[in-house]
Amino acid sequence: MVELRLTPMKIAVGSDHAGYELKERVRELLREMGHVVTDFGTDSAESIDYPDFAAAVSNAVASGKADRGVLVCFTGVGMSMAANKVRGVRAALGFDAGEVALTRAHNDANVLTLGAKYTDEAAAAKLIGVFLETEFEGGRHARRVAKMMALEPAAPGENETERK
Repeated sequence: MVELRLTPMKIAVGSDHAGYELKERVRELLREMGHVVTDFGTDSAESIDYPDFAAAVSNAVASGKADRGVLVCFTGVGMSMAANKVRGVRAALGFDAGEVALTRAHNDANVLTLGAKYTDEAAAAKLIGVFLETEFEGGRHARRVAKMMALEPAAPGENETERK
């Protein structure tokens, strides 16, 4: 059993077929840590389209139904790219614990993507632990995150007078 070291969170997880096995282990790890996990699929290693699962997890995070998200595909890159299309999501591909800590501390990443080809279960556990335990530092980083988020296109209905 993994020791719970922080307040339980609502975590959304998802994968495509290539990330299915690692996602299953990640889901169980998160539950052992005491988190409430919503699994958006997939439910098998049968070929499937990763953007569907990136969208489901990202929408849960962006809407506040989940505190954080974890996505797994073959490389982690496709999931990261798709997740970052959802307004309010700051997805980061994680390979190294120091890198993951900085994406949380400096960029307030709210979705972690993992590549099943490059990440084994032990590495995934370490990266996820860092992702969940590292707090956003705010300060000068908050200003930068706000500027980054301002780059997102307006949602339909926003700034309608400026669009006419």
